[in-house]
Amino acid sequence: MRLVFVFALVALTAAVSASGIAYWLNRNTVLERTQNAVLKDFRTALGERAGALPVQPRCGELQDAARQMAAGPQNYAVLLIGTDSEGKECVAATDRELLTPQSVPDSLRTAVDTARPVDDANRFSHHLYWQRKEVGDVPYLVAGAKVTGGGPTGYLMKSLATERQDLNSLAWSLGIATALALVGSALLAQAAATMVLRPVQRLGHAARQLGEGRLETRLRVTGTDELADLSRTFNRTAEQVEQRVEELSAREAASRRFVADMSHELRTPLTAITAVSEVLEEEADSLDPMIEPAVRLVVSETRRLNDLVENLMEVTRFDAGTARLVLDDVDVADQVTACIDARAWLDAVELDADRGIVARLDPRRLDVILANLIGNALKHGGSPVRVSIRTEDASGTEHRCPPGAVHAGSGAAPSGAEPADGPASGALLIRVRDHGPGIPEEVLPHVFDRFYKASASRPRSDGSGLGLSIALENAHIHGGEITAANLPEGGAVFTLRLPMDASLLAGDERADDDGGAARTPGAGDDGARGGAEDGR
Repeated sequence: MRLVFVFALVALTAAVSASGIAYWLNRNTVLERTQNAVLKDFRTALGERAGALPVQPRCGELQDAARQMAAGPQNYAVLLIGTDSEGKECVAATDRELLTPQSVPDSLRTAVDTARPVDDANRFSHHLYWQRKEVGDVPYLVAGAKVTGGGPTGYLMKSLATERQDLNSLAWSLGIATALALVGSALLAQAAATMVLRPVQRLGHAARQLGEGRLETRLRVTGTDELADLSRTFNRTAEQVEQRVEELSAREAASRRFVADMSHELRTPLTAITAVSEVLEEEADSLDPMIEPAVRLVVSETRRLNDLVENLMEVTRFDAGTARLVLDDVDVADQVTACIDARAWLDAVELDADRGIVARLDPRRLDVILANLIGNALKHGGSPVRVSIRTEDASGTEHRCPPGAVHAGSGAAPSGAEPADGPASGALLIRVRDHGPGIPEEVLPHVFDRFYKASASRPRSDGSGLGLSIALENAHIHGGEITAANLPEGGAVFTLRLPMDASLLAGDERADDDGGAARTPGAGDDGARGGAEDGR
């Protein structure tokens, strides 16, 4: 449309300019030709007919001269004004309805009657003057002159209706030509769009498809022009991208299989090692004091290795896309309390929540998220750690607890409760705040990265660096998000945002990838600590 508009604008400008110039030139030519012919004939007739009359002609002679002048080929009306021998003014007109002394413009009569001084530059005291006027919407040429040396004054009135008709016909022709130029420009623009813009549009569409992951996208190439070369270049680039992506996908799949296979293979010996380490831990008090530190180190490192394997297996489930939700109606305040109580954090955590906020979520995965966030705050933040629970309606307004409590899914609200705006329209907000030094600004964008260490001088720590990334993945599978920020008054805050009803996203599936029996990463150990190095 822009191309058609530009072509039409250019064509309209050119056509109007050309038509205007042509009309102006033709108008001047037509009028000047007619005017010159009429004035020349009038001058000749006035000199021959009126000039042959006596200085004081009779009225009859004046009338005969006027009729003879009007009988010429130019077909104009004649008015002669003279003075007879008795001093009376005599007026002779060939058309008394059209041309009378009163119909002659005053300015023209004044110019005709005024005698100019005769000198070398002006040899005649009187000249021929003319002007145009309209009578009843009909254009006329009016001219007048006085016979030199004494004699009558003559005027003519010539209709220019024929010339106006010719000029109107010319204007219509130019208007039609302008309209045809507009139509032609639109057709030309359409042809240009077909030849140039359409291939560019197809190239843009193919590029968008390629960007969306449809790597098999190719363009049909015809011709040998620059657009054809561009299409061939696009096809070669798309083919190379597809090959490269296939190679990278194969490598990534191999890496995931390696991590998964390694984790599964490590579970069997780890089970035996864990059993032996537990026996050694029970007997640590009766061992030689020189051996006891080594035994306790073996026990702690065995647990850490076991946690790392479990976390790696959980990560491989997310990467492979096999992680599933097992949804249930969860009282969020009870869930947070249970998470804190199971890990003996009751003395270090403050809970700011009302009971009765019920959401349809996966309780196991919610426990993983809470354990990692709260454990991270306890390890690297400052006590006390405060956990607040709020709800958010569709307009973005936060509530401590909606009227009658929000109850998502198929459960029922408490007796006498008013229904909320709808489970799918709200969100659950859980904020975990500590009173520590906060998160360094350069570390803040990477707190959820896998195996990220805030300090290169501490590559080895109690955690695996996977806890917060696993928490984020569990939030994503619910359709939620976790954000980290520093508070102006000090300390860091992690905000977990989850939908009140995750069944719309999960399809209310009831089967997990491990049958719901997978070990909870971060249940009081590395799941709560792993990734703690990420944030601090």
